[in-house]
Amino acid sequence: MSQNNPYELLGVSDNASFDEIQSAKQRICEENKNDAQILEKIEAAYDAVIMERLKLRQDGKIKVPERIRFPERNKVESVPTPNQAPMISSPNWLQNFVDNPSQGDILAPTGIFLGLVILCFFANNLPLFMGLGFIANLYFLTRKENRFGRSLLMTIIALVVGIGLGAALTASLANSGVNLNSDQINETNASFTFLFFWITSCFFR
Repeated sequence: MSQNNPYELLGVSDNASFDEIQSAKQRICEENKNDAQILEKIEAAYDAVIMERLKLRQDGKIKVPERIRFPERNKVESVPTPNQAPMISSPNWLQNFVDNPSQGDILAPTGIFLGLVILCFFANNLPLFMGLGFIANLYFLTRKENRFGRSLLMTIIALVVGIGLGAALTASLANSGVNLNSDQINETNASFTFLFFWITSCFFR
């Protein structure tokens, strides 16, 4: 191994790229990992080359890669590909209402509202079940942020929307020639209401 200059110690030419210099250093260190004296010389030679390159950079003669000048910035950055769709952030007001529930947060409302739907078809006490659904939805919303007023308003909106969609469906069926009796109409309205109660209690706050 030549002792003339740091480039010869590293086995590279004086116009070698930084990648070539680093590769040479790593290769020599790996080959002589048990020889502390050689490792010390290689480290010193590498430092000397880097310092010389930095001086040339200051004089404007070469360009030093950012990872050499600022090693702490050598982090992998994600670069969007041409086919990658841009992320669209939702408005702040919507983020204040939309919830991201866990599986456990969904299970309890699902069980309760599904049970109420089933009871509506097999037990003749629809006003009671609708009242229980209203209270359950109000409870699930209130326990999230303890805002009773907003929870009450959202529960009322879910009730109105559910009944409205149920009525629209039954009206559409009637126009198509499907005649439903009063119990079936009430059960349809209740089913839509419990569906919107479930959506509201799980995915809103």
